[in-house]
Amino acid sequence: MLDDTKPLFIAVAEQIEDGILDGTYPEDSPVPSTNELAGFLRINPATAGKGLNRLADTGVLVKRRGVGMFVAVGATELLRQRRREAFARAYIAPLLREAEHLGIDPRELSEMITKEASR
Repeated sequence: MLDDTKPLFIAVAEQIEDGILDGTYPEDSPVPSTNELAGFLRINPATAGKGLNRLADTGVLVKRRGVGMFVAVGATELLRQRRREAFARAYIAPLLREAEHLGIDPRELSEMITKEASR
């Protein structure tokens, strides 16, 4: 359920992000409380809270005093954009470097990707 290769609070935040992106938590809807997350995931409430606060600090969630945390309006697009940028850094940039090393120009690389995607 949680990725144990990274700090728990980051894994909690990423799990909520995934729920926002897949529609489990639509914009302007509540997310589970700190205690609900802690109980469900069997983790310390402080850890769950740290994950939620991380998302609030980055504008993905908004705190409504006395009510809880809600998905911010625009959070879905914000997350998609951040993940696209991370995808480009993690996969596209190294792919382009290797293609250049092998003498593959961008047009040929694009053709290779299109051909592979059609399989």
